[in-house]
Amino acid sequence: MASDLKNDGNTTHIGQAIQKLLQSYHIKSKFDEANLIASWERLVGKVLAKHTKKLHIRNKVLFVELDSPSLKNDLVFHKTRILEIFRNEFGADLITDIIVM
Repeated sequence: MASDLKNDGNTTHIGQAIQKLLQSYHIKSKFDEANLIASWERLVGKVLAKHTKKLHIRNKVLFVELDSPSLKNDLVFHKTRILEIFRNEFGADLITDIIVM
């Protein structure tokens, strides 16, 4: 049965269709920002996520408020690596910097 289905060249993968829809409504960046915030724990780990009080994105800058001074220092020290993780996951133009508060 599945072999009876043929790709006629006019089909689009569902992920591609969603991306096109988001771009056409000019909401892709907002969707990606929300996705990044929702993925925070998975991307940075449970310990850092547990001590994160607030996250928000403005003008491609991620603002992170932490409740631990030692984790603030760790985050600043590893900022380049975390930015690299975000770029690999969401593309190079979503986040350009991280400000730790």
